[in-house]
Amino acid sequence: MKYEQLAKDIIENVGGKENVISVVHCITRLRFKLKDESKANTDVLKEMDGVVTVMISGGQYQVVIGNHVPDVYAAVIAVGGFGTDASGDVAGPKGNLFDRFIDMISGIFAPTLGVLAATGMIKGFLALAVFIVGQMYGADASAAFQVSGTYLILYAIGDSLFYFFPIFLGYTASKKFGGNIFIGMAIGAALVYPNIVAVGNVEQFPVLYTLFTGVPVIESNIQIDFFGIPVILMSYASSVIPIIIAAWFASVVEKFWKKIIPDVIKTFIVPLFTLLIVVPLTFLIIGPIATWAGSLLGMVTMFVYNLSPIVAGLFLGGFWQVFVIFGLHWGLIPIAINNLMTAGADPVLSLSFAASFAQIGAVLAVFIRTRKQSTKSLAIPAFISGIFGVTEPAIYGVTLPLKRPFIMSCIGAAVGGAIIGFFGTNAYTMGGLGIFGYFNFIHPVEGINAGVIGALLGTLVGFVLAFILTLVVGFKEEEKPDSKDAARREGETLVEHEVVVSPLNGEVKLLGEISDEAFASGALGKGVAIEPSEGKLYAPVSGTVTALFPTGHAVGITSKDGAEVLIHIGMDTVQLNGQHFTQHVKQGDVVEVGQLLVEFDIEAIKTAGYSLITPVVVTNGDQYLDVLVTEEKTVKVGDRLITVVI
Repeated sequence: MKYEQLAKDIIENVGGKENVISVVHCITRLRFKLKDESKANTDVLKEMDGVVTVMISGGQYQVVIGNHVPDVYAAVIAVGGFGTDASGDVAGPKGNLFDRFIDMISGIFAPTLGVLAATGMIKGFLALAVFIVGQMYGADASAAFQVSGTYLILYAIGDSLFYFFPIFLGYTASKKFGGNIFIGMAIGAALVYPNIVAVGNVEQFPVLYTLFTGVPVIESNIQIDFFGIPVILMSYASSVIPIIIAAWFASVVEKFWKKIIPDVIKTFIVPLFTLLIVVPLTFLIIGPIATWAGSLLGMVTMFVYNLSPIVAGLFLGGFWQVFVIFGLHWGLIPIAINNLMTAGADPVLSLSFAASFAQIGAVLAVFIRTRKQSTKSLAIPAFISGIFGVTEPAIYGVTLPLKRPFIMSCIGAAVGGAIIGFFGTNAYTMGGLGIFGYFNFIHPVEGINAGVIGALLGTLVGFVLAFILTLVVGFKEEEKPDSKDAARREGETLVEHEVVVSPLNGEVKLLGEISDEAFASGALGKGVAIEPSEGKLYAPVSGTVTALFPTGHAVGITSKDGAEVLIHIGMDTVQLNGQHFTQHVKQGDVVEVGQLLVEFDIEAIKTAGYSLITPVVVTNGDQYLDVLVTEEKTVKVGDRLITVVI
């Protein structure tokens, strides 16, 4: 077996067979779930022949192999004696409780964050407009503006998602738990149904009696009942926890009914019985208990924060980017939303606000100090995207590979977070990122107060401190001369080369701009990325299809002259399990340049929530003198994309 020894070494250095819960593979990586990641010898694995790098994220210990990972995976399964189920996953639990919690939270909230940020920016802008009108024209003008048609329509846009959040979360939570998404939406809609909300009017629905009198958090006035059972009504608008629990419970109930109800009537009887059980129980039990739990969570959060906002800012600001790398920041998202719902303000995410500015401060210093043109070309787009709060290109493409700049950015973010904590800055909406995030801190009544000043000062200090520290401390880069500079040296002529043409129509991106660390860092090879404008992938070289993942999202071709080209359509599209991809070749086929390889449905993939940015890399580039990439911003199929210098 070709990779038997490599498989033995990998298993040994992930902690042995007994430390493996599960292992699967995608186009380039072995994805382990380990019982104890501390038992893995990460440094040894990174230096091992046959291993590109190691990444640890979201409960997965990822050993990056390259496009021959299926063969290594087969050897790992054989050597380890692992049994597999129908999905190819080694039998066992799907990660520890914390990892499963992070996976659940990210799956529920991630689809909403883009629209949540957009609508939050509108609310922040309106808060600023109200403040400006009041300052310029007085309180009467400000009040008149707030009842104008313009304000009301814009506020409806800004508040719509947050007010009706239970409906949106009913969709995403049901999808995550494997339930009927429309049942989840119906439960969420019931929680914010206008006639239910109107019950809070004591003139129309007088208080019948009070439960839990004298107990501050849970004392409740009863205005209606359900078949004689008292209903403790809560305000479920903008709520988070009740609908998530209700959607999970509904998925359990739905699965129960599906087992016993005949197929001929399942379509309407299963939803009927599920809703009749879950909605009343949500109003009677789930909703009140979850709301009380949310209030308690908010109180605990504020208690910890109030112990020392400065220390909290140092910690959360300093470690925020580390949390992002490992996906741990998802655990704080529901806490922040819950704080907004229960207290009307959130200090938690505010403390991390300086992190993106510290990151771009470090990137700017790298741009000024580096002598490598390739590093400068990565730093420019990373800096621009970081201004708007998207820091993955900066982290994975610039600061993290250089190590010291990343550490300096964390120090800057920590100091900035401490300043924000000192000023008591709160967010009053879940709005934009980066420079658009300042709108989040505008007080609905006071407008621009000390909290906004604290956010401005904290981000400025974080940026400047990370910039200066990176300039002073510096960083180490490989001494290998930049390819373009080397090509310009007098007397040097690059005559032998192989051309890799564009396999797609679209916009050219630098690898450092994409979110996947393995591709962005160049660990999987040199090349570029393309944002496709057409759902057709063509052969970039003439050669043999040496790797074709069953899902069709990635293709590896070895050219006639030996260049190994890997094309990975989109990010994390392996999760689609082949949906929206149509293969026109099979592994082992000999293809000619320009031959159609794969068709994919761009709109369907985007609708499913996946990025379509497509890396095109030469995985064996270290065997050549250099790998040069195009400087064009857009390409068509057949245009020169990569030149392999022999």
